Amino acid sequence: MPALATPMGLGVLAAAGFAMSFVLNRGMSLSGGSWMWTASLRYLFMVVPMTALVAVRGGLPAVLRSLRTRPARWLLWSTVGFGLFYAPLAWASEAGAGWLVASTWQLVIVAGIAIGALGGARVPLRTVLVSVLIVMGVVLTQLEHVGDTGASAAFTVVVPVLIGAVAYPLGNRMLLGTDGLDGVQRTLAMTLGSLPLWLVLAATAGVTVGPPSGGQVVQCVIVALASGVLATTLFFRATDLVRAQPAALGAVEATQAAEVPFTLLGEALLLGVAAPAASGWLGLTLILAGLCVHALGHGPGDGNAPRTVAAGGPTSTRDAADAPLAPNGCGTRGP
Repeated sequence: MPALATPMGLGVLAAAGFAMSFVLNRGMSLSGGSWMWTASLRYLFMVVPMTALVAVRGGLPAVLRSLRTRPARWLLWSTVGFGLFYAPLAWASEAGAGWLVASTWQLVIVAGIAIGALGGARVPLRTVLVSVLIVMGVVLTQLEHVGDTGASAAFTVVVPVLIGAVAYPLGNRMLLGTDGLDGVQRTLAMTLGSLPLWLVLAATAGVTVGPPSGGQVVQCVIVALASGVLATTLFFRATDLVRAQPAALGAVEATQAAEVPFTLLGEALLLGVAAPAASGWLGLTLILAGLCVHALGHGPGDGNAPRTVAAGGPTSTRDAADAPLAPNGCGTRGP
């Protein structure tokens, strides 16, 4: 479908940008960089470009007004949605390869569905089965890690990523629609709302491990720009182009499953990480299949039905283009 080529292309480019987080986070860990600097610098470096982006769009006054009106709300849920999301992911990068963290991160889909069910949302059987497929895939990817490093080391990847997978959709859900802010405005507001945590974490890192290396600073800048700003903007644009077409929107969301193979490819090229074993490939296949079925399973008749976007944040089709995306992200779809 020619009309879908542009948004699909933008979605794939966004997935590549989000994958940079997993690859470079692992690279910084292997070179001895502290996860505290990896997490805090990413958000500290996002403040200026995100502020400029929102200002150019004319949305800065609304963001500042909302922060002044509801400081406690933004502080609490931004710390949950961004802080308890990205800090554990940065920590997990010290224990496992980026592709392993990226594949485990796809549990955010299951977490978003579970949070919705606890909130009283009706969960179709097909959605439950797809969630089981994704969980099975994550388990299979972890089997190789267990064999290489032991069960305790594998848990140091699974547990923090699972915390992040729950915190991200929960924090975003609590702030979705606040004062009418759109997705880009909300990303900036959450970045500013989580600043106290990042400043404390940066100060702790400075006292305990010393200043970051020049290489780590450069890589954090790349992550902030490539994943937190550029990939976010591309994905917002892609979803905005098809926001009135539920089936097409699902197809664009499905492109974010490409984060996992992009991460695997990036690590192979930049870090020399070995390819997964058979169980890892099977697990990746199940995860990607589950994500695609989840996103593409909404036909044209679902236009008014609640959906869960690829980032795990619940929203309606009308608001999908404005939903907080992440990893990246940094308030994006991915980390």
